[in-house]
Formats: sequence, structure tokens, C-alpha cells
Amino acid sequence: MEQSSAFTLTMRLDNVGVITIDVPGEKMNTLKAEFAAEIRSVLKRACANPQLAGLVIVSGKADSFIAGADIAMIAACDSAQQAEKLAQQGQKVMAEIAGLPVPVVAAIHGACLGGGLELALSCHHRVCSLDEKTRLGLPEVQLGLLPGSGGTQRLPRLIGASMALDMILSGKTLRPRQALKCGLVDEAVPHAILLETAVKTVLKVREARKPLPLRERLLSGPAGRALLFNMAKRRAQAKTHGNYPAVDKILTVVRQGLEQGSSSGYEAEARAFGELAMTPESAALRGLFFATTALKKDPGAAGKPRTLHSIGVLGGGLMGGGIACVTATRAGLPVRIKDINAQGINHALKTSWQVLSKAVKRRHLTEAGRQQQMALITGSTDYQGFSQRDVIIEAVFEDLALKQKMVAEVEAHCVPQTIFASNTSSLPIADIAAHAQRPENVIGLHYFSPPEKMPLVEVIPHAGTSDVTVATAVALAKKQGKTAIVVADKAGFYVNRILAPYVIEAMHCLLAGEPIEAIDDALVKFGFPVGPVQLLDEVGIDVGTHIMPMLEKAWGERFALPSALGAVLNDNRKGRKNGRGFYLYGKRPGGRKKADAEIYRLLKLSPKPCLSAQDIATRCVMMMLNEAARTLDEQVVGSARDGDIGAVFGIGFPPFLGGPFRYMDRMGIAQVVAALEQLEQRFGSRFAPCERLKKMMEEQKTFYGPDVTLDSGGVSAG
Repeated sequence: MEQSSAFTLTMRLDNVGVITIDVPGEKMNTLKAEFAAEIRSVLKRACANPQLAGLVIVSGKADSFIAGADIAMIAACDSAQQAEKLAQQGQKVMAEIAGLPVPVVAAIHGACLGGGLELALSCHHRVCSLDEKTRLGLPEVQLGLLPGSGGTQRLPRLIGASMALDMILSGKTLRPRQALKCGLVDEAVPHAILLETAVKTVLKVREARKPLPLRERLLSGPAGRALLFNMAKRRAQAKTHGNYPAVDKILTVVRQGLEQGSSSGYEAEARAFGELAMTPESAALRGLFFATTALKKDPGAAGKPRTLHSIGVLGGGLMGGGIACVTATRAGLPVRIKDINAQGINHALKTSWQVLSKAVKRRHLTEAGRQQQMALITGSTDYQGFSQRDVIIEAVFEDLALKQKMVAEVEAHCVPQTIFASNTSSLPIADIAAHAQRPENVIGLHYFSPPEKMPLVEVIPHAGTSDVTVATAVALAKKQGKTAIVVADKAGFYVNRILAPYVIEAMHCLLAGEPIEAIDDALVKFGFPVGPVQLLDEVGIDVGTHIMPMLEKAWGERFALPSALGAVLNDNRKGRKNGRGFYLYGKRPGGRKKADAEIYRLLKLSPKPCLSAQDIATRCVMMMLNEAARTLDEQVVGSARDGDIGAVFGIGFPPFLGGPFRYMDRMGIAQVVAALEQLEQRFGSRFAPCERLKKMMEEQKTFYGPDVTLDSGGVSAG
């Protein structure tokens, strides 16, 4: 046995060499530039054995094969040429593996992503474990990049261009059976026999590769290929609106390799990788990746979190049911729901049953597994079974007296250390804790609707909340699979505070005569997943507007809803949930949402587009940016990092812009102030730039600083 720092070569008695990858000091394997020489060295030593039958490449980590390439390598590049050389170096190593005269088999267990899958693709065969942790994919597009070590060339030849484009353009990962079905792996077996299967694959006579599916063969000719790429481009454009340059590069590079040969394809891949690495979009997406990785390690407070054994939820409605669902299915914690009647408990149970049944239908979960997870959820119409719960999450109506009553009841029925977490979107946590016997145990946990889908949680301590309570709340949110940011107990907290002026400005545009669809299309084109008017319909017009008076009282007239909108609110329009909103609901041909013309009659106006899409987007987004700067100045969020993550994960701020603070740095603070001042002259004082921005302009400062670097901690492109 010979040892290299990350690569161990073991020769078996059957002359199969096993190369084990185990990067020292890291939880997961990631590929680094300096490993190129080590890989060559270990391959050279293996091939020096004249009896060598073949090689198996396996991971020494418990739960991952190779999670990708270390993104810090890209951050260290100062030019497209440097990043291109990085890709060429990766391509060269993979080509050397592919060119070995003996069979090489990748034995995959756990995450096999990005550069990890590219390494597996360079092997002659791949076998993977049937474990739930095993995932295969090329997610580089999510970082504004493309696979740079041969992935754009090898994957289409292995599984066909159509399936390969679907994987590379979306960045999605495949489960073991999906990978087997499409031909990405040759076998999928239980983890216990993975290495044994890989060795057998080396030793048996190489079999002819299975032919591509008929659909892929039909699309491989010139006419079929032209159709495939045209369709892929149209679909990608409809989804990205030209905001992600990696998409066009991927289509070009894959097509070039198929039409002009591998050599030309590899050259195009490395060149495109270098160019994309220098784009502001990739920089923003990588910045978000580093930020979320850092946030995962952030405990939220100095206190040590308590060990969590079981959770309680008060209220079985939409929010309570969703919170119970993520607690049981993701955190794996027993959860007990209390509601005033059995119907509420059944409603909450139904939420989890539906989520788990979808997983069963997709074969991601067995029926037995569904039963096991459902068994974690119980319910009661009283406090029986609540006394020993570590955290009680309250998800009842937004009524202060009711929430204060819940605090008193929990303190009466639970142990003294039980934490009371209120899922409120608007009420001050200090007010909820005002009459508490143990206010240090009271905190806000603001989930977003629906909790089983939305990734963000705002953790809101009041002045008297203990550090242990904060740390425990953050730990619970992470267990539930959430991204948690700690925000101050001020009106609107963070997400709703920056969202409200954005939505209100959309209403100003509507009242000026801009068509509903034009407003939403403008913001979708800008990069939001849905426009502000449709968003109001989705969350509920009643829910979306009830917070406005509180915000107006706290922060002034920029939060005032135009009075003319009263006609919409008084017409029993709640949005999608009651089928009456700004849009029409029910089945319509074509699938595209159509605005309800009755809205214009209610508002006594005739819609007429006057503003360009860019003008509409600028008005709405500048209101959000200005408010975001205020929240940082007032320490509602502790850092620009948290503010960016909150905006991207909470309201879908365009990821390729990195979040409001990184976007303002990219625009230039002087440009932000100038744009706000121009809008102030045209539309009034609500656009007046805040003092924080004006001061930053004078001092020529940025939110992140000119030389900000985020420690990747060995994180990977996977």
C-alpha cells in the first residue's frame, strides 16, 4: 500500500488496484488544482505493475464520493486565461484516466457532483450505491459556470444530448435508479457490495455498451440535433430571460463538440469556462454559495443550543401543518400538534401525508418509510403530551392577545426551559413576551408560506431573549432544512420590510394605468420568479396588505397603500385562495395567467402601457434597495451577507445579482443614489435616498468592501 496525501493505492491479490480518495481534514472530498500531480503519480505507480488488471476509484469518506471542485480555485483567478488554464488542467487529468490501457471503474457512494462526476465520466465504467445519499449531477450552472473538465463532452456521448442538456442546463441531480435508467451508471447495487461489484466489473470481459434510447438516436442526426438545440434554447430563454450567460455557453459548447468533434469541444469548453468565471453573474452566484455555506456554520448567538428531542406546534392551519411537516420529515423529530378541534389536527396531518405521498409516488420513499415518518406526528385538542417538549412553535392567528394567552398556557403546562417560538409575520416579539414569566425563552420564528417549500426562516429575538434560546431556535431551523437569518425585533422584521415598498410601488404603477401583466412581466424579466402583483395574489391580498398599516405607523408614508386600492380590498378579493384577485382563476387555454379586467373598473382606470419594462422594474427594485440599506443601518440584519441571503431565499431576489447589497455594490453606490434622486424628482419623496447610502457615496464605501474574500472552507461546486 502506498500513500499520497489524498490518494491511497492498494493492490489486491487479484491484481485490481483500488485508489481511495480521502482529502485530509475535510468532511467531503473536493478536487483541488494541486491534486493533478498526485493523481498522475498514483496512476503511474499503479501502471508500473505489469500484472495490473484494472483500477477501482472509491471514496474514503462515509457519505460522499467527490462533492465537486473547490470553488476557491476560481476566486483565485484574476483573468479568463487563468480560469481557462484551470479547466485545461482538469481536462488533461481526466483524459489521462480515460486513456489508461486497463479498465477503470468509479465506485460511487454519496455525492458525486461537478468535478466528481466529471472524474467518474472519465472512467470506463461506473457503479453506484442504492443509498439515499447517492446523487449524481453537474450543478455548475447554478454558479454561473459550465462543467470545465470534460463534462460537456463526455456526458452527451454517454447518455445522449437531450438528457445531457437537461442535466447540465438545470444543474439537477439524479438518484441511483434514475442514473441507471439513463445509462449514466452501469450498475446500482447495495452499498455493502459496491466495492465487490466494481472489482467484478474490472475483471469481467468488457461488454458492448447499451445503445442509446430511440429518442436520443433520432435526435442525433443533423435535423434532429437542430430541432433539439432550438427547443432547448427556447425553453432556457423562457426560464432565464437571458439573465444567465452560462446557459447560452452550455448550448454552444455541447453542440460544437457533437458537430465538430471532441477536440474542438474540449477547447470550446475550457475557453467558455474561463470567460464565465469572470462574469459578474458567476461572481454573484459564487458569493451566495460561500455566504450560505458560512451561514450554515453560524450558530446565531454565543449560547450553546440545547439538545432537541421533541417539538410542539400550536395551530393546525396552513402554517402549523407545514411546520409540523418539516419538523418530522426533515428534522426527524417527534412533533405534537394542538388545535382547538380535531379537524385542525387532521388538516395538519394531511399536509405531511400529501408531501410524503409525492415522495412515494416518485419512488424516493417506500410506503413503510412514509408510515414511519407519519408516526412522528401526533395531535391533541389539549396540552396532553406537551409538558416535556423542548420548543413549542405557535402558529395561530395574528392576534396579540391570543398569542400572549398561548405564552401563558405554555408556561403553565410545560417545563421551565421550554422555548416558546412565535411564527408571526408582523407582531413585535417583545409585545408577545410582555407578560411572560420567562421572557428569556420567548423568540420569533417567522416561516414563509408554505413552510414545506419555502427555504428561509427569520429568527427574531427580543431584547430579553437569551443567547441559548437564539442558538436553539437557529439549530432547530437548520434541522428542519431551513436557511436561518437572525433579524431584529422591529416592524416588518427584514423580509416583509423590504418587500412592502416594492409591492406598493407596483400598485402605484398600476394606478398610473400600467397593465397588470406588463408590471409582472417587467419584474420577471428582471429576474424575479413571479411579479409583484401575482405575488400578492399568491400570498393572499388580505394577508399581504394587513401588515401595511403597522409598517406605515412605524416607518412613515412610503409604506402607505394608495387609498384607491380600497376598492379591490372591499370587493372580497383575496387572490388565488378564493379565486378572486388581480388575475382570473380557473381553467383557461394556453395556461398563461390573464388579468381580471374587472380590477380596472373597480379602480376607475383604463389600462395603457406608458413605461418600458426597464422603467417599471427600476421603480419597484429601487424602493427595495433603498429599504434594504435602511435595515442594515438600523441593524435589522447583522450583515450585508444575511440581508442578501434573506432577499434571495425569502422573496426570490434574482440570484444572479447576488442579493440587494451585492447588487448595489455592482451598480456603484453613487449610481444607486443618482437613480433614487431622479425618481424622487419624478414621483415624490418616497424615493429619497436614505442617509446610509448618501454617506457611503461621500466616503466611497461599499457594502462588502473592495477586497472581500469569503473562506470557502473547502466547499465545492457540487
